[in-house]
Amino acid sequence: MNIQSQTQTKTKDKAFARTIDLATSSVRELNQLLHSLPPGSNATALRVLNPRGVHAVAAGVDADVTIEIEGDVGYYCGGMNKRATILIDGSAGIGLGENMMSGLIHVRGNASDSLGATAHGGTIIVDGNASGRCGISMKGVDIIVKGSIGPMSAFMAQAGTLAVFGDVGEAFGDSLYEARLFVRGKVASLGADCVEKPMAEKHRAELYAKLEEHGLAGSVDVGEFKRYGSARTLYHFHVDNAGAY
Repeated sequence: MNIQSQTQTKTKDKAFARTIDLATSSVRELNQLLHSLPPGSNATALRVLNPRGVHAVAAGVDADVTIEIEGDVGYYCGGMNKRATILIDGSAGIGLGENMMSGLIHVRGNASDSLGATAHGGTIIVDGNASGRCGISMKGVDIIVKGSIGPMSAFMAQAGTLAVFGDVGEAFGDSLYEARLFVRGKVASLGADCVEKPMAEKHRAELYAKLEEHGLAGSVDVGEFKRYGSARTLYHFHVDNAGAY
């Protein structure tokens, strides 16, 4: 079925909504539609049905559009996202929001490996848990995980904020640069050059502001979080630290 010919229906809170069923349309057709949205388009809301774990759903979007996905998605959903709001009523596979630039991705289930990898901006929220390498090489994105995350998370994280309501796996923050890490639960172990740092009032205020922006400030006490950051001993190569690289 040609997506361009599918019916637009009005909703009370959005100007127009278009429903795209991936049981009858392809991901290529969906993404072509999203990539072709002109500036000022009235297609401000789209609903995607039956994703069935397929890959690259809503990848490369650069438009002020809300995309509501009803079901689980596969690899690289929302990759390179810019400006769009992507709501996933299910779980997500590897690389959700990879290289994201701006916008919002909200997963109501769990997320697999490499959530927000290399992402430069925007916000990713996970209601459940995220697997290993969450926030790997993040470059400015804000990631909020209400559950726990797996090992090697925030590996080489450069900028942005990672807030975890639950626990964290081994080697957290390995080879960390200047990303800001907040954890409410237990940390299995810290990676090379990652250390716990004092949680001052200004840091609690910073975390509260991030959570408040997305209506989450009332769901958790920021005073229960610990802060982690770089010890800054690996910024420049030194032979005494060769074993840590």
